[in-house]
Amino acid sequence: MTQPADTAPETISGGHLVAKALKAEGIDVIFTLCGGHIIDIYDGCVDEGIEVIDVRHEQVAAHAADGYARITGKPGCAVVTAGPGTTDAVTGVANAFRAESPMLLIGGQGALSQHKMGSLQDLPHVDMMTPITKFAATVPSTERVADIVSMAFRECYHGAPGPSFLEIPRDVLDASVPISKARIPEAGRYRASVRQAGDPEAVERLADLLAHAEKPCVLLGSQVWTTRGTDDAINFVRALNVPAYMNGSARGTLPPGDPHHFQLSRRYAFTNADLIIIVGTPFDFRMGYGKRLSPSATVVQIDLDYRTVGKNRDVDLGIVGDAGLILAAATQAASGRVENGATRRKEWLEELRAVETAAYEKRLPRQLSGSQPIDPYRLVHEINEFITEDTIYIGDGGDIVTFSGQVVQPKSPGHWMDPGPLGTLGVGVAFAMAAKYAEPDKEVLCLFGDGAFSLTGWDFETMVRFNLPFIGVIGNNSSMNQIRYGQAAKYGENRGRVGNTLGDVRYDEFARMLGGHGEEVRDPADIRPALERARESGKPALINVWVDPDVYAPGTMNQTMYK
Repeated sequence: MTQPADTAPETISGGHLVAKALKAEGIDVIFTLCGGHIIDIYDGCVDEGIEVIDVRHEQVAAHAADGYARITGKPGCAVVTAGPGTTDAVTGVANAFRAESPMLLIGGQGALSQHKMGSLQDLPHVDMMTPITKFAATVPSTERVADIVSMAFRECYHGAPGPSFLEIPRDVLDASVPISKARIPEAGRYRASVRQAGDPEAVERLADLLAHAEKPCVLLGSQVWTTRGTDDAINFVRALNVPAYMNGSARGTLPPGDPHHFQLSRRYAFTNADLIIIVGTPFDFRMGYGKRLSPSATVVQIDLDYRTVGKNRDVDLGIVGDAGLILAAATQAASGRVENGATRRKEWLEELRAVETAAYEKRLPRQLSGSQPIDPYRLVHEINEFITEDTIYIGDGGDIVTFSGQVVQPKSPGHWMDPGPLGTLGVGVAFAMAAKYAEPDKEVLCLFGDGAFSLTGWDFETMVRFNLPFIGVIGNNSSMNQIRYGQAAKYGENRGRVGNTLGDVRYDEFARMLGGHGEEVRDPADIRPALERARESGKPALINVWVDPDVYAPGTMNQTMYK
């Protein structure tokens, strides 16, 4: 007998359960490229008030979810279809994995009823994603959809953050079940606090080391921003008079000009310091696998991930936990001592400042160079002079972005974005998309290499379509110059142009074709006016700057892969 309509149980589809779980996590936007396997998620997002930004390539969707997480402190979400839709997103997930960025990728899958039958776009997605995620699973039933989405978000924050992946079979996603049978975790009640204050005894030992150190320094890495420990890091260096170096997302923790802000003297400090504190940065290739630190220095490493501490290099003290909480506790413990060492470090800071000033003055003529083609140092100098406290800076490229790492100094915390240790090219437009969506009142400026922009540049049109203005600057040398340098150094100049030379592309015309603002610059004196006009245009903009292809960044010439 049919149940009367007025007593029929309320039902809900799998796609709508996904949307409810996203809403519970605080997600207000998904980045996606459409496919028949996933459209019920869109329908649910419309009902839940979640914005759907559709891009032109799934790699961009995944990078944008990564970028959204970095900017907001909330996890990002990308939704892609099965098979090639999911494989296209692999690079973005891998980049988030190495960069410790929390995001969820949801991929479609053929119907469970067609399992192993060769359905459209069927691939073993979970097997492929497992090595590059913190959690990867198939949703087995419609009743479990919201529950497993919430589980995936929870796994993003186990130890150091990172990405999760879910595939949802088409019949699981499209089916409807009585809402009473579906587990829908309630917002704020399915995840615990992930902030760990570290071993109190270890924190006391760190305070003791600081009290006795004559020449300490601290490297503030990306986890300082990930944990939103900026204020604690600032209090630490100022209260204890410790010179600070910043990398990754921690750039901007201290503003340029701050007496404890150092950049160009890092190698000198690592060679001469008696106490080196590494916060939220692994001993990977960027740190010379730990070999760049003085063997006689006392080394302390603070990290969210137990597995990272002491990896590749022995440490004298390792503390696992939240960077901000640990630095705050160390500040309090050391400040309570009669002598915490702060006052006697004046000469050490003056010594480092002298090294810093000498390095800056040595490079300054290059930064002010009037040569044509344009010296890349001049381009990044002009960008550094142009950005404000409200400018989010993004670097997407090889050699040209290596130049910028020496010169461009963000003026506020959380205003620096780069791919991270995977070194992925093509993140720029996606990061700009996420940053401008999440922070519409901020200015977004992205410096591209011409090779990097070419990888995902068609999503410039997405920026136009969604009215997300940003300032794009392309350092155009018609080459993959970082690789070109290595080839010439290894095989000789006569083979330096094999497989790395690009066309002389007018990216300014490309921008105008897609409805944006575009300009070409050949004279260095025209860089600043072009930047001002791009800012005033209120459109997505590309400034195509022709830079000298025969000039390489010191970081390019010193890369370990060429040694």
